[in-house]
Amino acid sequence: MSRPGRDDAPDRLYTITGGRSRTGPDNPFDLVTLVVAESAPVTGMQSELAAILRLTESPTSVVEIAAELRLPVSITKVLLCDLLAAGRVSARHPRGAAVHDPDILEQVLVGLRNL
Repeated sequence: MSRPGRDDAPDRLYTITGGRSRTGPDNPFDLVTLVVAESAPVTGMQSELAAILRLTESPTSVVEIAAELRLPVSITKVLLCDLLAAGRVSARHPRGAAVHDPDILEQVLVGLRNL
C-alpha cells in the first residue's frame, strides 16, 4: 500500500537499472541515436529490455524508446548500454542534414515563424 504523497517511481527506476543512474563516458547514445535490435527477446529477460528489443525491430531513436517505455532518457540509456554490451542492439547516428542551402533553411524558419 502506498502512503499519500510518496512517489515509488525512484524505487522502481533503481531496481530496473540495478542501482545505476548514469552511463560511462564512452556512452554512444544521445537523443537522436538510432537503435536497431540484433536479436529477439528471450524468455526470462527483464521486461524493459524485452520491450526495447521489440521496439527496435526497425531503427528507433533513443528519445522515442524512452517515450514509449515512459522512462527517463537517462535510465533508457543505461538499459541500452546493457543491451549494446551484450550485442543485442546496434547504434548509429542519423545521417547529416540533406539540406545545406542557407536560403532554403531561411525559408523554413520564416514559415515556422508564420505558424
